Amino acid sequence: MKSYSTILFDLDGTLSDSSQGIINSIIYALEKYDVNDYDMQLLRKFLGPPLHESFEKFMGFDKEKSLQAVKLYREYFSSKGLFENEIYGGVSDLLQNLKENGKALIVATSKPQPFTDRIMEHFNLAKYFDFIAGSNMDTTRSKKAEVIEYALSECNIKDKSKVVMIGDRAEDMIGAQTVGVDSIGVEYGYGTFDELKNAGATYIVKTVGELKDLLS
Repeated sequence: MKSYSTILFDLDGTLSDSSQGIINSIIYALEKYDVNDYDMQLLRKFLGPPLHESFEKFMGFDKEKSLQAVKLYREYFSSKGLFENEIYGGVSDLLQNLKENGKALIVATSKPQPFTDRIMEHFNLAKYFDFIAGSNMDTTRSKKAEVIEYALSECNIKDKSKVVMIGDRAEDMIGAQTVGVDSIGVEYGYGTFDELKNAGATYIVKTVGELKDLLS
């Protein structure tokens, strides 16, 4: 494996298990519409992609209703859901090791910037990162390729051959391909091996420990 100087990390399902807070926020929004005919496996499909797209795709909401559902989701998430979260074991050690070895670390997530910043500070992860890139609250810059491009531009990174994107869903792998950087899919998050492979992951690992070994 080649050596990367810039390493981008997705947040949900890659640095932390935020499923409880996200799902509770989705349920809160759906209850406002008296929607209760769903199963938990369907709600887990919301983990990763932009929320407004998931409300359209999985609940059949039109665009206007989906955007309103996102606003309702945020009512719960902004006060409770973002703290219903847990950093994966070994992640802090991994980030510390990469930082000590001179790597530039960037967060690239479709989660809105204000929520991302609060989570990174609350869970003491911000100190490891050179830049934190999220989406806009108006749902623009929400596709992963857009977030990656924004992060690389803001950090003035030109040599994409030295950049790798790490994530747990197809969107992360596709976003990396779109921008022209390598990718590492992690199976410990919300995606599956087949999803990551079919999305064109350059590498796939099962655990945080395997990820650390791969990047060493």
